[in-house]
Amino acid sequence: MEPDELERIEIELLLEGVYRVRGLDFRNYVYASLRRRVWHRVHAEDLVTVSALQDKVFRSEGCMDRLISDLVIHVTEMFRDPEVFRQFREEVVPVLRDLPFLRIWHAGCSTGEEAYSMAILLHEEGLYDRTRIYATDLNEAVLNKAKEGVYPLDKMKMYTQNYVKSGGKASFSDYYTARYHSIIFPSFLKKNIVFAQHNLVTDTSFHEFDVIFCRNVMIYFNRNLQNRVQSLFHQSLSDRGFLVLGSKETLHFSPYSDHYEAYSQTHKIYRKETPKVNTN
Repeated sequence: MEPDELERIEIELLLEGVYRVRGLDFRNYVYASLRRRVWHRVHAEDLVTVSALQDKVFRSEGCMDRLISDLVIHVTEMFRDPEVFRQFREEVVPVLRDLPFLRIWHAGCSTGEEAYSMAILLHEEGLYDRTRIYATDLNEAVLNKAKEGVYPLDKMKMYTQNYVKSGGKASFSDYYTARYHSIIFPSFLKKNIVFAQHNLVTDTSFHEFDVIFCRNVMIYFNRNLQNRVQSLFHQSLSDRGFLVLGSKETLHFSPYSDHYEAYSQTHKIYRKETPKVNTN
């Protein structure tokens, strides 16, 4: 057996074990990315083979947790890609004003920065009091950080720049309190955010939403898994609801490409099409 083939079998067995023990399914993630992250954990544990890592993972809860943390990529920031938030503010918010109540889903929310960004934006647009934001992730540890709403003070300069570029209408410092080397968001921003555990790979739809944000999450999924998640989002969106994807993601070449109009192709904002009625 070739070494590459053996290595792939080892990784597949490791992922199968993680799924059976923890119910977290990484088996349809992009292989090249998975391989890098698995080998990072092999070396970090001072091991030499994937099989040795597998042995340690199933005998140590701590090692299992560390591996899962490596497999789930958490890249986020306040008003990330600020031009997307500006476009959302200028083009989507006017449409949302006509709705009596808003439900917005931030899928794969990580430590919560984008959910708080949305809360600030909607507060400034006068819509937050009639909005519920559902921020979900499969990783309980990052969700706990998101619920706290505490972030490093040294990131505020970049976050402030993002906020201004996104069309912010106030001073960003008005939205947080600095304490030593951290900042904390006030309770009024948290009151309409529900942080909850949800696995895009295995869980089903849990509500109907007017807007779904899922940015740079599906780039780690293979095509079959991307299609499954797109089916979940289509099922979860209300008629004429909005789907916002990441800069490296698209609906082109997917089974759902004809189910949306490109509201802003540049910023990957799509709007669900009204089902066509067959008059024949």
